[in-house]
Amino acid sequence: MGIYDSMTTEEKLRIVQELVPGKQISLAHIIAAPDPLLIDKLSFQKESDKSKASIGILTMSPAEAVIIGADLAVKASGVTLQNVDYTSGTLVFTGTVSEVESAMNAIVEYSNRTLSFSVCDITRT
Repeated sequence: MGIYDSMTTEEKLRIVQELVPGKQISLAHIIAAPDPLLIDKLSFQKESDKSKASIGILTMSPAEAVIIGADLAVKASGVTLQNVDYTSGTLVFTGTVSEVESAMNAIVEYSNRTLSFSVCDITRT
């Protein structure tokens, strides 16, 4: 018997959760040298040399900030944009390890210093 089974309808509380987006980067991850099968499964545009491909993944809030992130990524290095989802705040790009690192660093630094975002550490696998 659960805790709410003995309660009447009037006694039960209704909880509504609401997302209040802040100015933040909550995920900044680099996948260095992923298995080529992963790139194929994700239907990414092909890198010229899959052995040198890396994937950068960011989640930004507010979601529209990924447009700024995408612009910074392309300008900072020669990455290929794979997904710019300004409804969920997801940004995915590919390139060499150094290109992806440069793009990731540029986005995180600009977001922190200029846009006053809270940023997470850049992680890597």
